[in-house]
Amino acid sequence: MTSMEARPERVLDAVERGEAAVGTRPDEVVIGLSPAFGDFFTKTIVEIPHAEVLRELLAGVEEQGVHARVVRYRGGSDLAVIAHAAARLSGSGIGVGVLSRGTTMIHQKDLVRLSNLELFPQAPLLDPETFRKVGRNAARYAKGESPEPVPARNDYMARPRWQAKAALLHIKETEFVTPGAPPVELDVRIRLADAG
Repeated sequence: MTSMEARPERVLDAVERGEAAVGTRPDEVVIGLSPAFGDFFTKTIVEIPHAEVLRELLAGVEEQGVHARVVRYRGGSDLAVIAHAAARLSGSGIGVGVLSRGTTMIHQKDLVRLSNLELFPQAPLLDPETFRKVGRNAARYAKGESPEPVPARNDYMARPRWQAKAALLHIKETEFVTPGAPPVELDVRIRLADAG
């Protein structure tokens, strides 16, 4: 199925299970969601449902035989902070951060916060297949491999075309930040929109 074909609408149900703990599994990737991901916001800047984004990230991780855990980071809306916090919670030291608008990063706990393994800054260019590849690469890093970076599309007009909307989405996302709040563990269920 290509990104242009219609996909069934999916819904993300996320239940908070308390403060997230540091994982002990060496075969784990933690996916860190921004404060309003799948909550106030339900789609990326280009209308990809958050349920689909998370479904593809999880599928990419699981295809590699690696365990995935999902947390919500309420303490900030900066992607590097979210991704680095996810990596620090991960038993493997590898985490993925995702903002509501779709901007994504793979991070490693031993790197400085403003460094990363892979960054996908142009959210309007990310499609479901790219999110799956991001999950796959994160899992490969968790297994100690050195995968080829996920090919990133580039469009020099994406920034001017989407900058105002991205700024508004970021401002709104930041309204959901609770300074100093710890990351919380999430139980996630992704279901078809018409299924109960």
